[in-house]
Amino acid sequence: MCCISRCLPGLPLLLLALLLPRAVLAEDWCAAIGKRLKSVPAAQCRALGLQPAAARSQQGRALMWRDLPPPAKKLASRQPGGRAPRVLVIGGIHGDELTSAALVFRWLPWMQEGEATHYHWRVIPVANPDGLLAGKPTRVNANGVDLNRNFATPDWHKDAHAYWQRKTERDPRRYPGKAASSEPETRWLESEIGQFRPDVIVSVHAPYGLLDYDGPARQPQRFGQLTLSRLGVYPGSLGNYGGVHKNVPVVTIELPHANAMPPAREQRAIWADMLNWLRRNIVARG
Repeated sequence: MCCISRCLPGLPLLLLALLLPRAVLAEDWCAAIGKRLKSVPAAQCRALGLQPAAARSQQGRALMWRDLPPPAKKLASRQPGGRAPRVLVIGGIHGDELTSAALVFRWLPWMQEGEATHYHWRVIPVANPDGLLAGKPTRVNANGVDLNRNFATPDWHKDAHAYWQRKTERDPRRYPGKAASSEPETRWLESEIGQFRPDVIVSVHAPYGLLDYDGPARQPQRFGQLTLSRLGVYPGSLGNYGGVHKNVPVVTIELPHANAMPPAREQRAIWADMLNWLRRNIVARG
């Protein structure tokens, strides 16, 4: 199977992506992921059943996702009209936080086991493929925009650039973009939130080694060794957009290292504590 950059040499990556079949696009995407994330071999990536969305990244890379509803027998046991709580999981919104994507890949099979099957999962392991798959991974996307400062929060127009200039001293790694939702990746994430209507959003980051939280439900205190340390919201952040603007609980898991995965035991502890918190605090909102 050819890489899209070699299938039709001379054409821009975005045009190539639009011309290639979805299966080829997914194959190429997993091959690139396997080279970048050593803990996610290409064959394992392909076996996870991820599908390319209709949208593409700025450079034309696939934006991949997977829907994992509860088994039919569990849905049938619910009250008429009821539905399973919906959990949207997002990794790799900052492309240089490799572990944030790798952990979500690790979780995908676990979502089909035991207690996890009581939930309807929608999984986006790499929200910023251009940043992750750049020659040197970058926090920002191909336009140099921090996607986690680009969401259309009500305060964006008034505060996003002022905050960037005053608080970050124009740090290019935190540039919020020319306008709210200016980036294709951000627009796609916003559309997924609107279409899926999650009851909770779990966003995985690194490397602060803590839990952050925004939204209406009871906040988690600990997932594994990660303890709650609320960082506040920023103009254009997902916590602001989801937790404050949309009133959807947003849990931000900050792993301790961007390039070194937590030990296997800690990965399982984070997962188990998250399921326990979901069971106690998250219900389907209809």
